[in-house]
Amino acid sequence: MALSEQEIIRREKLQNLRNLGINPYPANLFPVNHTSKQIKETFEEGKKVIVAGRLMSVRDQGKACFAELQDSEGRIQLYVNRDVLCEGDDKTLYNQVFKKLTDLGDFIGIEGELFTTQVGAKCIRVSGFTFLSKTLRPLPLPKVDEEGNVHDAFNDAELRYRMRYVDLTVNPQVKETFIKRTKLFTAMRSYFNDAGYLEVDTPVLQSIPGGASARPFITHHNSLDIPLYMRIANELYLKRLIVGGFEGVYEFSRNFRNEGMDRTHNPEFTAMEIYVAYKDYNWMMEFAEGLLEHCAIAVNGTSEVTFGEHKINFKAPYARVTMTDSIKHFTGFDISGKTEQELFEAARGMGIEVDETMGKGKLIDEIFGAKCEGNYIQPTFITDYPKEMSPLCKEHRDNPDLTERFELMVCGKEIANAYSELNDPIDQRERFEDQMRLAAKGDDEANGIIDEDFLRALEYGMPPTSGMGIGMDRLIMYLTNNASIQEVLLFPQMRPEKKQTIELSDEEKFIVDLLKGNDNKMDLQQLKVTANLSGKKWDASMKNLSKHGLTKVAVEGEFKFVELVEN
Repeated sequence: MALSEQEIIRREKLQNLRNLGINPYPANLFPVNHTSKQIKETFEEGKKVIVAGRLMSVRDQGKACFAELQDSEGRIQLYVNRDVLCEGDDKTLYNQVFKKLTDLGDFIGIEGELFTTQVGAKCIRVSGFTFLSKTLRPLPLPKVDEEGNVHDAFNDAELRYRMRYVDLTVNPQVKETFIKRTKLFTAMRSYFNDAGYLEVDTPVLQSIPGGASARPFITHHNSLDIPLYMRIANELYLKRLIVGGFEGVYEFSRNFRNEGMDRTHNPEFTAMEIYVAYKDYNWMMEFAEGLLEHCAIAVNGTSEVTFGEHKINFKAPYARVTMTDSIKHFTGFDISGKTEQELFEAARGMGIEVDETMGKGKLIDEIFGAKCEGNYIQPTFITDYPKEMSPLCKEHRDNPDLTERFELMVCGKEIANAYSELNDPIDQRERFEDQMRLAAKGDDEANGIIDEDFLRALEYGMPPTSGMGIGMDRLIMYLTNNASIQEVLLFPQMRPEKKQTIELSDEEKFIVDLLKGNDNKMDLQQLKVTANLSGKKWDASMKNLSKHGLTKVAVEGEFKFVELVEN
C-alpha cells in the first residue's frame, strides 16, 4: 500500500502516542451521556457533560484552542484551555497530545461543563480528553469562506458512492436522506401493523425464479448439487401464506435482477409486497392512497414534496385512467382486440424499437412506456391492463381481455403495482404455459419455468386476495428529491475500480529507475542524494509517485526507506 505524505505523518503520530503510553484504539467503553443535539436543546450553564465524536476543526490560540466536535447528530463547539485541561505542572496532554498528535477526523472523548462564549455560542469547556480512535487518512473536508462559497467539496459522485463512509462524514445532507429512508420504512410498518397485518420473511434463494418477469442471478448449492436463483420477487411465497390462513401479510424484500444499471435501476433493490385476503384492486387503490399520504407526512411533515422541477402532492385521492384510454389518448391507437401482428406494426409505426420475440403484452408495455407513462407527474393509477401483460392477475370482471390490475405512476415512473390476485389454479397454469411459449420464442424476461408447488398451493384454495408491491428505493427518491437511485442506496453497485494510465515526468521516471536498479528499495536520504534534484522537483516527484501508488515509504527503526510498489 502506497502512503501519501500525510498518511506517513499520521502513522508517525500513532507511534508517538503509543510511546507516551496512550492506546490510540482503547477497548473500554467511553461513558457518553449527551449528544450535540441534546446539549443545544436542553442547554444549561455549568452543566457537566460527556460527549464523543470526530474532531472536525481547530482554531489554535496558543494556550487555548477552539474546536468543533461532530457526533451522530451534529456539531458542538469545544473550548480547550491548557491550564483547565492540565491542572498541574505536566502540560503534555495539551501541548503534545492535543496540539501535536491529534488530527482532524480523529475520534475523541470529551468531559467538560457547558458555558456561553462572549459572542453567544454554546460551548463545552474541556476538562477531560480521551483518545478513542486515530485516523490514518485525512478527511476531504469542505471549507466555507466568508461569503458562503464552498471549496474542496467532496462531490464527485463515483467517489461518494464508493466511499459512502466519507460521504456521510463530510456531507451532512447525505445522512439526512438515509434518516428519511428509515422513517419511511418505520411509517409503512406502523400503517400495516395498525391494520393488523403480519410482517414475514420468505426465501431469498429460490429453486424457481417467480413472481415477476425479469432475468435472475443464478448460483449453485454445493451440498444439494442444484442451481438456485436469487429472488426476483417474493410474491408467490406470500400468496402461499394466504393459502395457509393468514389474512394479511407483508414483507420488505431485497430483490435481485440481472439487468442493466441506470439512474433509476440497481441490480439489488428493496420492494415492499403486501397481500390481504377478501380484498380486490379497488380496495387496494384506496389503501395505497392512505398509505402514501401517511408516509409522505411521516417523512417530511407534509403530503407535498418537490422532485426536480415538479411539486407532487401525495394527498388522496389520486386520478384513475385505464391503460387502453391512456394509449388511445396519447397515440390515437386503440389496443382493444388487436392481434400481435397489428400491435407490432403499430409500435413500429410510432417509431418504437420492437423485435420478433415480443408478445402482445410486451408490445403494449413498450407502447405505453414510450408514449404515455412519462406524462403522469401527479400520482395516477393506470388500471385494467391487458391479460397478456399480467400472468398472475385475475381476469377483469367485466372484460375477459383485461385484468384487474393497477400501477401507480409518479413523475413518469411506476412506484406501485397491484392486482386482484389470480386464484384459479387452472387459469394460472394456462398463464404459466403462455409465459413458457414466450420464453421459447426468445423473450429473456419471460418465466420459462412452471412453479408446480405454487399451483399445488392454489389447488388447496386461496381466498379472493389483493396484493401490491411498492419500489421502496424509487419512493424515497421522490420523498427526498433525489433523481438518482444511487443517492438513496447506502452502497450502490459499482463497476470495479480501474487503475488509471499514469504519465510520469522525467524526474519521476529517473527516481523509478534508481529504485529498480537497487532491488526496488532505497534509503530515503540516499535516494534523495543520488537523484540530485532541486528541493521543489524532489518534493513534487515523490508526492506524485506516492499519490499514484507507485512508491511507498516504510519505517524500519530509525530509518526510512522508499519502496517501489509492484502493480
